[in-house]
Order: sequence, then C-alpha cells, then structure tokens
Amino acid sequence: MLKQHLQQKLLQKLSPQQIQFIKLLQVPTVALDTRIKEELEDNPALEDPSLMTQEEPKGEYDDLNEGPEEFEGPSEDTSMDEFNVDDYLQDDNTNDYSTNYNNGDDDEEKKETPIAIESTFFESLQEQLDLVPLSDQDFIVGKQIIGSLDDDGYLRRPLGSMIDDLAFSQNVMVEEEDVLEMLKLIQSFDPPGIGARDLKECLLIQLKRKDPNNPIIVKAMNVVENFLDEFTRKHYDKLEKSLGLDSEELKEVVNEILRLNPKPGDANQVTTKQMQIIPDFHISNNDGVLILTLNSKNAPELKVSRSYQEMFEHYDKASSKDKKLKEAVQFVKQKLDSAKWFIDAIKQRQQTLLKTMNAIMHYQYEYFLTADERKMRPMILKDIADRIDMDISTVSRVANSKYVQTEFGTFLLKSFFSEAIQTENGEEVSNKEVKKILEDCIGNEDKRKPLADEKLTEILKDRGYNIARRTVAKYREQMNIPVARLRKEL
Repeated sequence: MLKQHLQQKLLQKLSPQQIQFIKLLQVPTVALDTRIKEELEDNPALEDPSLMTQEEPKGEYDDLNEGPEEFEGPSEDTSMDEFNVDDYLQDDNTNDYSTNYNNGDDDEEKKETPIAIESTFFESLQEQLDLVPLSDQDFIVGKQIIGSLDDDGYLRRPLGSMIDDLAFSQNVMVEEEDVLEMLKLIQSFDPPGIGARDLKECLLIQLKRKDPNNPIIVKAMNVVENFLDEFTRKHYDKLEKSLGLDSEELKEVVNEILRLNPKPGDANQVTTKQMQIIPDFHISNNDGVLILTLNSKNAPELKVSRSYQEMFEHYDKASSKDKKLKEAVQFVKQKLDSAKWFIDAIKQRQQTLLKTMNAIMHYQYEYFLTADERKMRPMILKDIADRIDMDISTVSRVANSKYVQTEFGTFLLKSFFSEAIQTENGEEVSNKEVKKILEDCIGNEDKRKPLADEKLTEILKDRGYNIARRTVAKYREQMNIPVARLRKEL
C-alpha cells in the first residue's frame, strides 16, 4: 500500500541573478569586454552609450583610497529584486560608477593593436617544399611528412604507418627508401633540426650544418653520437676520461651543444604562445601611501534603452490587450529586467573586486611598499574572506583569475597567498620567504659543486627555519629548480 507523508527540507538555491554575478566575477578583464558584447548583441534593451556616441570618455585615476584607513567597501545590500528604472535609463550623463584606469593620453584607447602577420611552422615548411622541383609523387610524400610532424618539429610517426596512409588515403604506392629520401630533403629545410626522429638526430642535423673543420664541432658530434646519455646526466668526469679532454676543452664542447635547439618546431611559435596580460588593478606608491585603482574596462557605461522603456509603458497602458500585445509586453519586460540584472551584476562585480583587492593590499602592505618578498605575510583565502565578510569561494574566484600591476611588476593575485612556517623563535613567516632564501642560496652557489637538498636544509636551520629536507625538495621543484647534479656546470 502506498504511504504518503510530508517532509520538510531546508535548501539553499542560487537565484539567476546570483548565478550571473558569480559567472561575471570569475571572468578576467581581458575577457569581460567580449562577455559584454555578447550581452549587448543578445539583449536589445541594453545599450552602451560610448558605442552610440562614438566618443571615448576621458580616462584618469579616481583615487579609491589614500591609505590603509580611508577605503570604504561597498554596501552589503546585494538585493536585486527592486529596481528604480530611472537609474538605468540611457542619457547623456557619464557613468557614475566608472573607475577609469589610463596612464596615457585620451587618444591611447582609440588606437587598435596591430596584429603581426606570420607564417605558421607548417606553412613555412610547405613554402620551402614548393620551391623544390619534385615529381608529383615526391611532392605528395613530402606533404605527408610535413603533416606528420609534431609541434616540436619531430617525426615520431613510424615510416610504415605513413606508407599505409599514402596508400589508402592518397592512392600513392611508395617504398620506405622513397620516404627516407624525402625525409632527408625536409631535414635540410629551416629551421635546422626539423624532421628528426629523436633528440640525437635533431642535434646531429644542426651540428652537421656547422663548420666540419672546426675541432670543437667534431668533438661535439662525437659526444652527441656516442655519449648523449652521459651528457644529459651531466657526468662530466666520465666524458673527460672517455674523450681525453681537459675541463676547458670539455666546457667549449658542452657550450656548443647547449647552443643547439632541442625543439626546432618552437622557433616560429614563440610569439603565438605568449599570453597578453591586462591587469585588473593598479597599485601605486605615493610617498609611502599606497593608492589602489581599478582598470576602467571593469566599469563599462551600460544603460537601459529609453526607447524600450517607453515601448513597455505604452504597451502596458494600452486599454485593449490582445494575445499578441500581451506577448509583446512580456518580451519587452523580460529584456528590460535582464538588462537591469546585468548592469547590477557588473556593479556588484566591480565592488567585490575593489573590496577584495583592498583587503589583500592592506594585508600585504609592507610587501607592496618595499617589493621585498621577505616582507610578505602568510595569508590564506580565509584571512581575506573574514576581513571582507564574504565567502571563501568568492575570494577564490577573484584571486585565481585577476592580475594587479605594481611598480615592480604584474602579478596574479593568487601569488600573494602562502602558507605559514614557524621559526625557532615561534614567529610565523610566509613560505615565500623561505623560497626566496633558497633561490638566493642556489643563485650564489658554486656551480661546480652545487648545494644538495641536505646542505640547503642545514643552511635554513642555521637561519632559524626548521624545515625537513623533503619540504626543501618540494619548494625547489615548485620554483622549477633542478636537483644539484643537474645544476652542475664546468
């Protein structure tokens, strides 16, 4: 028999407006403009006055705070249920919540960034192949080889598989000797080392292009051909004995090999892999007082279309409402509400960014004044969340994707968070302070006898940092510093 009963539950659910705010909060400045354009295209009731008037607002710094005590955070009232339409309507006034960020003249923002036109790695090889007089079959084989190269410029695909591909997809029957002949041709293309099947072949191709009468080149080829494993492991003592070289001669040979490019395919890809960073905040030092400003791109001028509001009022006051008119009223009202919600989400995003960054700046005030990592205090997400009375997840969304520009560099906010380490005196310091000491010790070490992790641990203990050797190894790996044996130099 079916039993019916009542059950009371308490659930937390995010409103559509809160979800929209969360999504906007984690969007970095470089992607915010695209997100706003998408909303403008999707919602005709939302307008950008700067785009309509085709006039750029003058950019200047609005001092949000002039010291540790003068910044006032945004209101805690985040309700989006009540709207005053007049606050959102399009007019000729400038945006009252804009915080512009501009270091140059008024025309700077109008200039478009030039885009460099470059040939890709594969296009460059194809252009070189086009210049070689070849039969149709050899040309097809050459294209197949170029298409089989990976991003590093290596041919790691077996020749037998390429022969099968040519037979089934191109209907071209070739022997392995034919493919090897074309591969040798492509290996003569630029950049040197292209088309190699392993690291040894890549380095040898580059060395063979150099002066064959140079004794250093001859010895370098011998090392790559017969002692590559010892070279990569930096077993220089074994190399000296095996080759009959003294330390100075071996140093010249090693330097010659180190000048080679182990990834020739990366040569034309450097610029495309660089990411453009647009800072979300700017911190300047004004005679010992830190001033925080927000990038103006985070505070766009957005208004509700006055024509859409008038259209809604006209439809809503109509005496007779048929089905189509009701649908029109509902559509216009939906677009107006969506526009208001989006504008409020942008405002709330701006306030949250400022409030979070201001708390971080004051928590790490000494660091931002001096740029000395040893002045950085231990700080976790909860420390900032407690200060601004917000959830840890909100602080995390801000810290993981936002950048701040200072007078000594541009940094991801996440980099200012660190764990605490207790010294022998009971004082808590940031692990970044320990990493800085490790970096200084390794930078000043004798490269012929680099410091092992055990020695680094002893140095830290002598300075009052009681840290285990495995922790030192972990910090060294986080800083992308190899072990002592691989740091050895002649």
